[in-house]
Amino acid sequence: MNDLSLTILPEAAGDAQAIERLHERTFGPGRFVLSAYRIREHVDHLLELSFTARIGTLLVGSVRQLPVLVGETPALLLGPLTVEPPFRDRGIGRLLMERALKDAKERGHRLVLLVGDEPYYSRVGFKPVPKGRVTMPGPVDAARILVFELVDGAFEGVSGAVVPDWSKARG
Repeated sequence: MNDLSLTILPEAAGDAQAIERLHERTFGPGRFVLSAYRIREHVDHLLELSFTARIGTLLVGSVRQLPVLVGETPALLLGPLTVEPPFRDRGIGRLLMERALKDAKERGHRLVLLVGDEPYYSRVGFKPVPKGRVTMPGPVDAARILVFELVDGAFEGVSGAVVPDWSKARG
C-alpha cells in the first residue's frame, strides 16, 4: 500500500454525498445511461456490503454492492468501484473489492456480477460470463459482464436477465 495509512470501513449513510461527488468526478454524467446504473435506479445498495477507503478523514475510494437476480437466482452486482485519481495504482481498489467479496461470502451470498475490464477484475478472481448466458438492460458489452463465485459451482446452470431484486426495491 506504499506508506499510506488506509482504512477500509463499511459505508455509512452519511457518506452518500461524498461518494456521489467522487462518482461525478471519476465517471462523469455519462454514467447514468450505463446498464448497471439502470438497475441501481430501482434498488439501493447494501450499506453492510459497501465500503469506503479513507486516508485519515479523506475519502479516497468506494465500492458498492446491490441485490439483483440473474434469472431467478439471487446475486450481488458489484459497482461502482472507484478510487480518486491521485490514489490509483496503490492497491486501494483491490483492497475494497477483497473486503466486499469477503463480507458478502460471510453473509451467505453465493454470486457477484459486475460490468468491467476483465484484465483488472480477474486479479481478484472474476471471470467472463459465457456470451449470451446473462443479459442486462440497456447498452452493455457482453464481454465485460464478469462473475465471481463466492461458493464453488454457484454459477452452474445460472442464466437470464440481470434485474433488480424487487423484494428489496425502494418503497
